[in-house]
Amino acid sequence: MSGFLKGTSKKLNTTMGFFLLTVVLFCFKTYLIYKTKFSLGVKGDVQEFLLAVNIIPSALLLLGISLYFRGRLRYWLMLIIDFLQSCWLFANILYYREFSDFLSFGVIKGSGDVSNNLGKSISEIIKPTDFLAFADVVLLIILLATKVIRMDPQPFKRRFAATITVLAFALMGAEFGIANRDRSGLLTRTFDNNYIVKYLGINEYAAFSAYQTQKESATRAKASASDLNSVKRFVRQNKTAVNPTYYGRAKGRNVIIIHLESFQQFLINYKVNGREVTPNLNRFYRNQNTVSFDNFFHQVGQGKTSDAEMMLENSLFGLPQGSAMTTYGAQNTFQAAPAILGQHGYTSAAFHGDVPSFWNRDNTYKSWGYNYFFSSSYYKTKPNYSVGYGLKDKIFFRDSAKYLQMLPQPFYAKLITLTNHYPYELDKANVDFPATKTGDKTVDPYVQTAHYLDEAFGEFLTYLKQAGLYKKSLLVLYGDHYGISNNHRPAIAQLLHKDDITNYDLAQFQKVPFMVHTPGLKGGINHTYGGEIDVLPTLFDLLGINNQKTIQFGQDLLATHRRQIVAFRDGDFVTPQYTKSSGTVYNTKTGAVLDPTKKQQAQIDQDQNYVTTQLSLSDRVVQGDLLRFYQLKAFKTVDKKKYNYKYATGMDQLKTAQKQKPTSVEVRHKGKPTATYRTNAPELK
Repeated sequence: MSGFLKGTSKKLNTTMGFFLLTVVLFCFKTYLIYKTKFSLGVKGDVQEFLLAVNIIPSALLLLGISLYFRGRLRYWLMLIIDFLQSCWLFANILYYREFSDFLSFGVIKGSGDVSNNLGKSISEIIKPTDFLAFADVVLLIILLATKVIRMDPQPFKRRFAATITVLAFALMGAEFGIANRDRSGLLTRTFDNNYIVKYLGINEYAAFSAYQTQKESATRAKASASDLNSVKRFVRQNKTAVNPTYYGRAKGRNVIIIHLESFQQFLINYKVNGREVTPNLNRFYRNQNTVSFDNFFHQVGQGKTSDAEMMLENSLFGLPQGSAMTTYGAQNTFQAAPAILGQHGYTSAAFHGDVPSFWNRDNTYKSWGYNYFFSSSYYKTKPNYSVGYGLKDKIFFRDSAKYLQMLPQPFYAKLITLTNHYPYELDKANVDFPATKTGDKTVDPYVQTAHYLDEAFGEFLTYLKQAGLYKKSLLVLYGDHYGISNNHRPAIAQLLHKDDITNYDLAQFQKVPFMVHTPGLKGGINHTYGGEIDVLPTLFDLLGINNQKTIQFGQDLLATHRRQIVAFRDGDFVTPQYTKSSGTVYNTKTGAVLDPTKKQQAQIDQDQNYVTTQLSLSDRVVQGDLLRFYQLKAFKTVDKKKYNYKYATGMDQLKTAQKQKPTSVEVRHKGKPTATYRTNAPELK
């Protein structure tokens, strides 16, 4: 035994021995912190394996830098590099505790000082166990100071140092290959920093964040106010005159937006075994005070839900790749619905039963001017309360109601449902609807989660009526994107009762619901063609908000003279006459492949030019952060530092707001409930 200890001690007294010890200690410490300080949502053997090993490549690479130097300097550099990595780890522990997200260089740059983001003093956030981040550094210093380990003055061969560097890059490549196989498009479809950390590691996340920030900064630095000229010209030329039948019909009313996750238009009035999938939504769709659009399309790209939110709140498209909210949400200047309505006396709030970091909402919502963001920490939860991506819809709506009635009126509230999300999982206690029988395991349960969402919506609608909010509000329902992707063509054909489907059918399959409802509104089914980019100008005209000078790429869907061109993110489009999909043009009314005449081709080319221009100019606004150059007299730029969505802070601010503006349902009823929220959720019985 003593011989083994002597042998081990002798090896540790070499440069390579000390280097390997440093790497092992750092990796072990980091893994413990992953497991105890962060909630990364690790699922499956592949993710568990990658979490355990993903820190090794960057540790070898960074600590290996010291091996290129001589004598004692090698050891000091190893300790300094270890210490700096530990500081980054420590800072992320504190930031994650406050915001359930990891620090990005964009956030650091945008805030000027990380402490501005924390919202509390460090002493209130910190825990003694957080100093585990420095445990290995302290241990190594003690071992060297007490000469348990002695520094090796012998030269270290550079070819060995180079071998370690090459090995580090090789391991990074292998790690990324495994990660990308398990999570396709990991870096091009980034929607949650948790994913990058659990797959690639916190150091790789830092490198990716730095790259993103540098890329954004370069694009932003090249931009100038003159870049807005073509944007303003395009927007001005395509503004529509308001429709006097609808303009201002919802003036001063609350706005309640219900985000129907992955909900497609074909579900409206759809039946399985003679039963309606969505009876509550069907009734709402046909209500005499509801305007329902049956040719309304989602227009999202890789950003999926985040693209839908970007269009809804800003009338700006998502990006060709990745998510605009993730990439630019924290840094850019926006003139979004919450901020504009806030300057017209509205209180704004978003509700979401998952972690605030998803799609970078916790940072983006500050840029958009949301007063409150009720995310996972605001909801009581038990293991059976959640499924898939967060809180089940029935529980989510029930628990959101208490916050909704606390908001000073008028308010602008967006509630994001989650249960009808791929892979459409639902426990047996909540399944009371038959699955379809296409034979596709992904597609068949889709109607079951859609039916559950419909029941949750019905319960929420009953609550709004009993609470007195129904008649005081403009209700807006929209589907954010497809639920069944084009990869399921045989199943889609069965759902649509067709023998086969074409690209035309798939393009038409991208329709999602859009409904606006308020008492006294002249309702009916509106056949105009439009998409998510058109939602914001439609809402503003209904509310009587002058938006003639704002940069919005959509048009009011209720306007009588408007372009009915729906641009898809890949450059294809749909109009009442033509559908262009994958290079083929179809007759929109018949679905037949079109051999266009000269006159038709001229119109198609004109439509294509409009779509290309609209998309490229929107991208220019987002990527160049051009709205920082666009000053409106009627709009005050958002101060992101005003907002803190942590539970304790948010509740304190809400109580203060109630005193300053005593118009909430709760205050008007002196704290007494105006209605008992009734739900048949089995988890609550």
